[in-house]
This record gives sequence, C-alpha cells and structure tokens, in this order.
Amino acid sequence: MIPQTFKEVIDLGDGREISIETGKLAKQAHGSVVVRMGDAMLLCTVVSSYTPTTMDFFPLTLDYREKFAAAGRFPGGYFKREARPSSEEILVMRLVDRVLRPLFPKDYKFETQVMIQLMSHDPEVMPDALAGLAASAAIQVSDIPFEAPISEVRVARIDGELVINPSFEQLEKADLDIMVGASADSVMMVEGEMDEISEEEMAEAIKFAHEAIKVQCEAQSRLRKAAGKTEIREYEVAEADEDLQQKIHDAVYQKAYDVAKQGSTKQERTEAISNLKEEVLAMFTEEELEEKQKLISSYFADAHKKAVRDVVLKEGIRLDGRKTDEIRPIWCEVDYLPSPHGSSIFTRGETQALATVTLGTSRESNQVDLPTYQGEEKFYLHYNFPPFSTGEAYPIRGTSRREIGHGNLAQRALKGMIPEDCPYTVRVVSEVLESNGSSSMATVCAGTMALMDAGIQLKKPVSGIAMGLISDGEDFAVLSDILGDEDHLGDMDFKVTGTEDGITACQMDIKIKGLSYEILVKALKQAREGRLHILGKLTDTIAQPNENVKGHSPKIITRRIPGDYIGALIGPGGKVIQELQKETGTEIVINEDPVTEEGIVEILGTKQEGIDKVLAKIDSITFKPEKGSVYEVKVIKLLDFGAVVEYLDAPGNEVLLHISELAWERTNNVTDVVNLGDVIDVKYFGVDPKTRKEKVSRKALLPRPERTERPERKEGGDRNHTKREDRKPRGDKK
Repeated sequence: MIPQTFKEVIDLGDGREISIETGKLAKQAHGSVVVRMGDAMLLCTVVSSYTPTTMDFFPLTLDYREKFAAAGRFPGGYFKREARPSSEEILVMRLVDRVLRPLFPKDYKFETQVMIQLMSHDPEVMPDALAGLAASAAIQVSDIPFEAPISEVRVARIDGELVINPSFEQLEKADLDIMVGASADSVMMVEGEMDEISEEEMAEAIKFAHEAIKVQCEAQSRLRKAAGKTEIREYEVAEADEDLQQKIHDAVYQKAYDVAKQGSTKQERTEAISNLKEEVLAMFTEEELEEKQKLISSYFADAHKKAVRDVVLKEGIRLDGRKTDEIRPIWCEVDYLPSPHGSSIFTRGETQALATVTLGTSRESNQVDLPTYQGEEKFYLHYNFPPFSTGEAYPIRGTSRREIGHGNLAQRALKGMIPEDCPYTVRVVSEVLESNGSSSMATVCAGTMALMDAGIQLKKPVSGIAMGLISDGEDFAVLSDILGDEDHLGDMDFKVTGTEDGITACQMDIKIKGLSYEILVKALKQAREGRLHILGKLTDTIAQPNENVKGHSPKIITRRIPGDYIGALIGPGGKVIQELQKETGTEIVINEDPVTEEGIVEILGTKQEGIDKVLAKIDSITFKPEKGSVYEVKVIKLLDFGAVVEYLDAPGNEVLLHISELAWERTNNVTDVVNLGDVIDVKYFGVDPKTRKEKVSRKALLPRPERTERPERKEGGDRNHTKREDRKPRGDKK
C-alpha cells in the first residue's frame, strides 16, 4: 500500500507550479522530499548523526548529482556509470552549502549529509534553481535543528522584465542571470552574471527574488506542520563557562585591539596574535588545558574578533592601517612570460595572480556533457590556488571546490567581453602566487590584461574588487578591498566585477540578518569607486588590446566551403588533410554548420606562408568555373586526342582540351598547336550533354575563318563527285 503523502504547491504566478511532497520515498532518511516543476523531479534527503564528532567545525556534506537516466541518456566513458561530480554539479553544491551552513546552530557538531539527486529532467526547467528549496524542505520535515526555512531562485531579465526560474531558452535572451538565496527575512547569498547593469538594477533584481523566496519558505512551513514534524531533537551542547570567557576577554581584548590598530603586515599580525595566544595558554595549568583547551581557543577567537571589529567601527582603522575605502597598492605587468600567447601579473597588496592565455581552434573548446545540457565553451578560465600562496604546506588532491567556484566567477566576469566574432578558442589560467584577500578578483584583473596582451580584442577591460561589511546593529562600515582576516571577521563578503559602464558578475555572502537594501546599494556604489580605481591601474599598464597576436602565437583563418567539398578536402582516410597539415605546418579543423550544411574550415598556424598554402589548396579544391567565362590554363599533359590543361587560378584542377577545340583548322597533331608548359586562354562551356564531361575550347576565342563558297550543284544532283556505278538502287538491295 502506498504510504500517506503530504504535498504543498507553490504558484509562480505565470501558470507554472512547484510542488513539494514528502512521505513516499527514502523514509529511512531523517528527512526526504521530492520537488517537482514540470517533468523535472529532484529527490533530496538529509541525515544527521546522533553522536557528536570531535571536530572543531560543523561537518556538513552537501552533494548534488544529475543522473543521466533522468534525461534518458547513457553516461559517457568506458564503465557507463556516473562517477566524479562535474564542475557544474560542484557549483550547485557550493550555492546551496553557502546558504544552509550558517543556519545550523553554532554548537551543533554532528555529522550531517544532504544529498540532492535529479531523478527526472525537463528541458524547460533548470534544476539548479530548485536545489536550495529541496535541501531546505528536507531539513524542515526532519527533527534536525535549523534556524528557519530558506530557498533559492534564479532571476533573469528578459526584454526588460524580471522572470523567476526561467527556462534554458529564455536564459539565452537574458541580460541578467543571478541566483539568490534567502530566508523569509534576510537575503544571504547572491551570485551571477550581468550585461553591464547598474547597482540599482541589481538591487531591484535581488528584491524581486526575495519576494518569490518568501512564498516558498511559507510553503515549507505549511508542509512541516501538515506532516507533523514539529519536534526538534535534543543534542549534547558544550557547557559554557562565563567566568572563563570573561577572564580570557579581559586578558585578550585590549592587546588584540592594540595589534589591530597598529596597521601591520599579515606576517606581523599573525606573529603578534600567535604570541598573545601563547600568553593566554600559559595562564592555565596542564590539567586545565587538557579539560578546556577547545573552549579557551573559542573564547580567544571571540575576543580577538570583537577587538578587530571595534577598531574599525570606533576608529575607522583597518588591520593594515588603511581607511575603509582605501585600496592597497597595485602594480601590474604584461608580456612577462615569453612563450605563452599572452601573460600578465597583477599584484594588489599581498595578493598576486599570474595569468596566461592560450589560443586554439574549436577542437580545444571545453566540451560540456551533462544530463541537462550538452554544449561547448570557446572561452574558459581555470584558477589554481597552491598551498605556498598562503605560506602553507599540505598535499594537493585534485582541483578543490573552491578553485572551481572562484574560476567560474572570474570566467563569468570576463566572458561577456569576448567579441562574438573571435575566431579562437581561448583558455585563461590564473596561478595565484600570493593570497591575502580576494585572489578571484585579482584573477579577473590579471585575466583582462593577459587577454589584451594576447591580442584578443576585448570589448572593454574588466576589473574586480572584494568588499566587506562590519555592523553592530547601529553603526556599520563598508570596507573596500578586504583582507583575508576581514573576510573571516566581517558580516558580508561580496565580490563585484565590471567595466566602466556596469557590473558583469557578482558573488555575495551576507552573514547578518535583515541587511537593508540601502546599505547594500551603498556598498555596491563604494565597490564601483574601487573598481574604477583598479581599472585605471590596468589601463595604465595596457591601454588597448594589442592589434595583432604575437609573432609566436598561432594565426587563425576561418573559411566556409560548400558541404559537397568537405570530403574532397579531407581525402580518403584523411590523407589529403593530413598531408596538407604536415606540408604547411598548420592545424586544420573542419566542422559542419548544422543550419547551412556548409563546411567551416579553421586554419591555425604560426607562419602566414603555411596558412596561404592551405587557402590556395582550398581554393583549388572548391574551384568551380562559370559557364561562358575565360580562364588561363597551362598544358600539363599531351594525348593523341587532346591536351590536359590545369587552371592557373586553381592548381590541381584539370580538364581535357579536345583536339577538335584547339583551332578552327583541322589539327592532325596536338603539338602542331600547343606544347607542354604552354599557357593559353580557354573558354568554359560547362558540361557537354553528349559526352557528359566538362568542355573547354581554345578555338572559341580565335577569329572564325571566312567560309569558302560551295561549288555549284550540277544537274542530276551531282555535287562534284562521281556516282558509284556499283551502288545498287534502293529497291535492289535484296
């Protein structure tokens, strides 16, 4: 018997609906829901251990996977099963994790796992916009402690109208695409890309998203109540020690305040705070440390955090001595590396990124093969964050989720400025060499300069800045170009990128409740001032993209040919194209236009001479003479019945010039008129209907000789020839 289910329906107001159902699937999980929109269905489960861990942090694992069966497709690869998560799946995990994690109790240290799976795909529905709703709803129908329901929606602006959770097709027409995560009373996360919009337009889109999220949070509360999930589990809480907390605060606060006020470097601050912590630990016996060291460390961190925040709010001084709107010193350099196709260094304070650009053909495009989307990226950016960039040493185990997330943000910031007619596939790689605050924004700046250095004709240069916010409920300070410590200690971390005309991408994590839109807009406008300051430093270093690619960089020419000639250019078994690449030192890629069925030929090479040879070969293969036109040809072979000639405009294209078309006079030998190597003009007559072969003529271009008069016809019909006496009359043929 099918168990009892509970369901809530959310009306999006335009005929579309989202349903949340619980009670049917995965009942051994502590909470499970199925979220459905159209034919798209996501199953989300949550399980949280009843036994606390010994970790100092909340061990939350969030997993999002798209099953190929959901779209009726087989996974790629030899084993034909889903394996490691794709970059796109990891990006969804990060989006949901950033909203959920802050809403679990700070003292909740129980291993918790949220798993979201796309079980059915609808081409009209983007499932990543439903993942946050599914995760929160699963927690709501469990007994796991959680502050309040949240949700996430995608907002797009299409033809000036804001739309919630658009389709793939709609999104292609949008000039704004952001994901917003929020509870009913607070916006907590914003991430997306835009087409140079203003700060006010961005705030308007966030407000629009928040109104839709409020409705989805109410639906989760109704579902929780209907399912009878009103009890919250009790869990073991670490005992507080107010006397100990006050003792540590008294020992730490003023000294930490003085360190924060000195305007020191990262290394100096780290050393000073480390020494201060050693002083605090020395205040306790070994027995006390063994019993309460974790609590001592926690109270020390609280006192240090309050001291730093108070210095900013009370005195307007930051950890490195800057004012709240001051940008750290910047220096830049382009063309630093001799071999890459483009390179640059961007250094801002103690953050440094080295960017490289590589140019290639469509063969090097980044192939995306997901259950929900198949396509390719002709511009992509990779971000690497090695341990030495923060003075640490730890093992590298593949690309981290952080690297994927930061690289994606920088890619979205820059991709809109790549010209639509750029013939290259472009890969940017950012190597973070130093990090003390916003290496992702340093990547945007370095990437801009490296692209310009490579000769990519960017529409406009892009810069980026990381901003922070510190607020005590009454006073607040917006911090430009934050340090790593300010990111950790502040109430908001938001990164904004853009041109001089508007925002191109953003990523915000808001840690305080009820942030007013007035403060948000003020922060965005202060970010604009910082962006423009940094943009000036970039353009001082390289004002315009280089007119041409570098001498050692590949040049690319794109040529379209009729689809009928693709096979001829490739040759049997690829023989023609392989020999041509070897002979010319080029790389040749042929794709078919799905609409026109033409062949799109990309020729990539460092030497123009080789590219010209390929173009000449293409012209030769695709050469098609026009009927009635005159062409210059060269005699390349002599036969008894004519001469084989080659079009000088298309070497390799041969045609037979028949002996009867050499001259008006009777020609007994071909060599009486032409010889090997002779260059002559011929007229093209198309395909002869009798022989079904192409016909050219030399004599058609020569003056036609005057016709001689015929002899008079004699009586009896004699035409100046004798009648054969032995010919039998027709009637005598028998």
